[in-house]
Amino acid sequence: MNKSIASFCTYFFTASTLMMSAPVLSAFNKVDDSLLAALPSYNGTDLELAVNDKGTFFTLWSPEAQAVKVNIYDSNNAPDASRVLEMSRSENGTWRVSVPEKLYGKFYTFQVKYDGKWLKETPGVWAKAVGVNGHRAAIIDFSTTNPEGWSADKGPELKNITDAVIYEMHHRDFSVHPSSGIVNKGKFLALTEDETRSTLGDPTGIDHLKELGITHVHILPSYDYNSVDESNLPSNQYNWGYDPINYNAPEGSYSTNPMDPATRIKEMKQMVKALHDAGIGVVMDVVYNHTGANDDSNFSLTAPNYYYRHRTDGSYSDASGCGNETASDRQQMQNFIVNSVKYWADEFHIDGFRFDLMAIHDTETMNRVARELKEINPSIFVYGEGWTAGDSPLPVERRALKENVSAMPDVAVFSDDIRDAVKGHYSNAADRGFATGKPGNEETIKIGIVASTAHPQVDYTKGNNSKFAYASAPTQIINYVSCHDDLTLTDKLAKSMPGSSEEQRQRAAKLAQTIVFTSQGTPFMFAGEEIFRDKKGVHNSYKSPDSINAIDWTLKHRNAELFNYYQQLIKLRKSHPAFRMTTAEDIARNIKFDKVSEPNLVSYSILNNANGDEWKEIKIILNGSDEERMVKLPKGEWVIIASDGKIDVDGMGQSKGGNTKIAPVSAYIVARK
Repeated sequence: MNKSIASFCTYFFTASTLMMSAPVLSAFNKVDDSLLAALPSYNGTDLELAVNDKGTFFTLWSPEAQAVKVNIYDSNNAPDASRVLEMSRSENGTWRVSVPEKLYGKFYTFQVKYDGKWLKETPGVWAKAVGVNGHRAAIIDFSTTNPEGWSADKGPELKNITDAVIYEMHHRDFSVHPSSGIVNKGKFLALTEDETRSTLGDPTGIDHLKELGITHVHILPSYDYNSVDESNLPSNQYNWGYDPINYNAPEGSYSTNPMDPATRIKEMKQMVKALHDAGIGVVMDVVYNHTGANDDSNFSLTAPNYYYRHRTDGSYSDASGCGNETASDRQQMQNFIVNSVKYWADEFHIDGFRFDLMAIHDTETMNRVARELKEINPSIFVYGEGWTAGDSPLPVERRALKENVSAMPDVAVFSDDIRDAVKGHYSNAADRGFATGKPGNEETIKIGIVASTAHPQVDYTKGNNSKFAYASAPTQIINYVSCHDDLTLTDKLAKSMPGSSEEQRQRAAKLAQTIVFTSQGTPFMFAGEEIFRDKKGVHNSYKSPDSINAIDWTLKHRNAELFNYYQQLIKLRKSHPAFRMTTAEDIARNIKFDKVSEPNLVSYSILNNANGDEWKEIKIILNGSDEERMVKLPKGEWVIIASDGKIDVDGMGQSKGGNTKIAPVSAYIVARK
């Protein structure tokens, strides 16, 4: 298992999840998986709620319910229902009821009678608008939530996922620091503000993203989650949001008014449109693999037992490490996941999805997700964590593991191979990697360079994490050295390079990211590392205060040279398709590794005007040693792109080849036409 301990839930979200020391026995413990799998499923688009000129229509899927009712409330906090509607059993496990009027402005919950008892009220699993803290669903007119120009809004067109440069961010981290110059700190609207500047005058917010050159922002969970009290936002609670309540409604703490169900929807759309107008796509982090609660989750209160996997004793199986795991291999759960991402893509114009602990899901579900999303928008892409946090009843061969990614042609997985080889193992703060001088990672670096595809010069038996070429194409690999989990790159370097200067650590950071951005596959970076952001050495900052998580934007001024390096790296990748090949065959044909004997040295060429590049040959030499290396460069007219910790896509001088000195802890890149 390669998943970070941070996001596979040492999260103690609520009392309902403080049960991980022993198996959690479901209160609905009459579990027969074969009977659950045989229940009828429903894939209609009218689940939960529909409002039209004929009235308001409620539909709930709960095939084992004995009775179901809808409670109508005049307000989110009204103590009693103003009306109770008895639902009637309908086709394929559904229950239905309708009224002739449009109930806009009202709130509602469902209540299911199961095994002779009325369960607690629930907004259902398909609530798209909710009141404060998501306990009741809201009936609103969605047309009123669309910002001006929404009908023409669309994200950037993307031919292949390898053309993307992904920037992972949390709403609060990115904007809440006093130095950000942003008014709507920690809100969706933070990314709608133009011309924001730090206290030292540098661009922040959306202007910073445009200046950096990334193509997509990956926003941490933005659906309605459990761990922040939306009714008490001045308390400035913080959480990453991996504890889902309502999967299809935005999180209220990121809106300016969580009391109004329409505000969070409209403001999230405004954010998406502002990013699209800037040429930037939006990737949504989704967590369908578990819920923040067990018996009290909306899944359990709607169709007890069905949506989860269980052990033979009736307890919740827990491949998520969070107390439960969902059962994507059951038809209605698969339908839910697929229709949910399609809803976000259609209603909110989301451009991509990152699946948390994706290997809890089955490959069939993930293939259906990718296929049906592409029908909505051919530029949408899907990627996820190709591992679980624990064992699962789902057979290994069916899991959406990184080792099974070849069975998912349009899905990508994170490369823990390149991550750990470049900087050292994620779980050992002191461990070093290639970029910090530890020998023995050279072959795994090569695995990363070829995006875990088969290559005649790469020996997978020498790989640290993977022992075979598991990707059938580079479009299936996401390369990264840090993310929200574990130590930031800045903190990792500080912990693993004791006694080093900040200049030395930044050299290592540059080398690490050069490997990521020049490797085949898709590059992914963590917000703020381009200005050497840290988290005060905290590994698992999921609920740490802003003083730990917030990006201090004065660092951009202090580390301007590092920012410029990232900027040039991104420009290099976007300008030259040789770094963005799309087939394993092209990689095997066009990448040639040089024979080197020194440790912490990797040298290779990208040949043949690869992927239509204007450069006939690109030579990349990576020196992770703290010693200068001498290499023999072929004779010719070379343009120097990167050398000794500096980079310029337009060139930094010429080289005639021959014996060439490679500075310690740096990348040397030259090209010729």
